Amino acid sequence: MHPLFNLSARLVIAHRGNSAHCPENTIVSLRSGIDLGADGVEFDVRVSADGTVVAFHDATLERTTDGTGRVAERSLAELRALDAGYRFTADGGRTHQWRDRGVGIPTLEEVLGAIGDTPFILELKVGEAATEALRLIRRFGAEQRCIVGSFIDEALVPFRAAGIATGAGKSDVRRLYLRTLLPGGPATTPFRALVIPPWYSKTPLPILRFASMVRNAGVPTYVWTVDAPQEAQRYWAGGVNGILSNDPAAILAAAGRPVRAPAPPPERTSHG
Repeated sequence: MHPLFNLSARLVIAHRGNSAHCPENTIVSLRSGIDLGADGVEFDVRVSADGTVVAFHDATLERTTDGTGRVAERSLAELRALDAGYRFTADGGRTHQWRDRGVGIPTLEEVLGAIGDTPFILELKVGEAATEALRLIRRFGAEQRCIVGSFIDEALVPFRAAGIATGAGKSDVRRLYLRTLLPGGPATTPFRALVIPPWYSKTPLPILRFASMVRNAGVPTYVWTVDAPQEAQRYWAGGVNGILSNDPAAILAAAGRPVRAPAPPPERTSHG
């Protein structure tokens, strides 16, 4: 059975890793989420100027690194030279405890090698990442422990053709929203997991109604991003299967699960 499809479990997914405490979408953040005991990790991918799939959320570099410009306009070598922990702060900007600790932007290949057999949700931010992401998922034998999501419908097509579980695309969510006007729910869906936020394009989504509808088709619902324990408990009570959280330790505790200690951060590599 796919580890992320247990409809009776209260699963906790580390959103961009343990990103409330570590630089998002980095190996150290993903490993930290795993070390805490999360059931899986979620991360985003884009493509460098020379065609390498890298783990990164934003289209541009400024929010999280010491670089500037668009990810798609930087070579892998240029991206590797950046400090992916440069902007991280857990105290409103008073300190930046992850600067100069050698935290970089990882490739998808490096991420899959680092997380081992951990289940994961991979979000394609650009359609150009699909072909290489599919190849690497197959290479690492991860077909039965991943969910691939994207707001780009076309990007999900090759994964569905390959029998790899995908989340609901943009058109799927729209159809599901219209379906709420009818009783019951669909008997089947083109997606195998519903991974959604409480708001979509400035429109509030009926998460619990969605969860009830797709459960009838054997489809689990995951909600992102939830960091408040009481909110997670409300979703679980309403039939949501999994919570994607920046603070997986808090959500694990809310589920009554043990929280393990993550590994300590790396030593500083320079001073600046």
